[in-house]
Amino acid sequence: MVHLHELKNKVAVIGVGNTRYGNFPETDDYGLAAQAFRAAVDDCGIDKNRIDGLLVSRIPYYARMGEILGLNPRWTITLPAHGRMSGMGVIEAAAAIAAGLCNYAVLLYANIGRSRRVNYGGDEAPGTWDPWGFTSPGAAHALAFRRHMELYGTTTRQLAEVSVAIRYHAGLNPDAVMRTPITIEDHENARFITAPLRLLDYCLINDGAVCLILTSRDRAKDFKKPPVLISGFGGQDTYSPSSIANFDIDFWHPALSAAGRQAYEMAGVTHTDVDALMCYDNFSPTVLFSLEGLGFCGRGESGGFVADGALRLGNRLPVNTDGGHLSNAYMQGWALNVEAVRQLRGDCGARQVPDCEVVQYVQATPCTRSIIYTRG
Repeated sequence: MVHLHELKNKVAVIGVGNTRYGNFPETDDYGLAAQAFRAAVDDCGIDKNRIDGLLVSRIPYYARMGEILGLNPRWTITLPAHGRMSGMGVIEAAAAIAAGLCNYAVLLYANIGRSRRVNYGGDEAPGTWDPWGFTSPGAAHALAFRRHMELYGTTTRQLAEVSVAIRYHAGLNPDAVMRTPITIEDHENARFITAPLRLLDYCLINDGAVCLILTSRDRAKDFKKPPVLISGFGGQDTYSPSSIANFDIDFWHPALSAAGRQAYEMAGVTHTDVDALMCYDNFSPTVLFSLEGLGFCGRGESGGFVADGALRLGNRLPVNTDGGHLSNAYMQGWALNVEAVRQLRGDCGARQVPDCEVVQYVQATPCTRSIIYTRG
């Protein structure tokens, strides 16, 4: 039996790529994924004929994707559309490479939600997830944050710090969709979507695609860019009715703590070593919940932790330096993993975290996952 610690630094990300994000009705998910694939192949300089692993998420049919790309892999997996699949996908691919099921795995995600006007909730939400008929993910997070307010005194002005900091980072990213700076007052004056959450607390649905290419650490040295190592990971699923419906009365704290602890122990680091955090921000409260669950602050203390721009570049803990889901695009965690890689390679220009050596990815969802990336 292989112990998780034996997988530390055994797998690396060698190539990343993404499309522009926006509204592209002239193409489809396959076309967008092919663009991201081409960008990732060019990024690392791999001969695509060496790729023998294919993972797809939110792409209709894996075989059609392989046909379009000209791939005939020996390891293939299809993951559902849910954003929680991004962390799961990276870990599954790393395990497959470590087990010898493939040598080079390409991970592809595509979303055509904006041009096709896809709704997250209502009739498009699986009824089995919502036993009380409560289908809106945003409303569920609004309820969770309201509970946090009542328990701990957290305010919407404190919550605004999340959106303001992440928008600041988007302003440093020339490819981000929303780059106009915002203030705390802008957040407080924005219209409510589901109180206490406002417009600026919600992610941005866009068309786009993302690609990562993984291989073993030994093989990784042969490519154009310095490899980024997968040093640790952890996970914890929570399948109580409240969690499955995206409303967790405990703010995913036990799952976040478990996933973070596993990842830190495997990587041999703690949260104090993390130079930047890529945090699944489908709605701004998940950033607060994640900070508490991972131990960056105590339970109920995240409102104070984020005060005075603490999440901005150059301050206490840079979060979502590409603009995240709130201001870059909602690529359901996949683009945040790409940003982790780019930060560790020093490729981020004006938004670069100085001397970046450790980046953590986390998703507070019913399938909570965390990944520690380090510079190779």
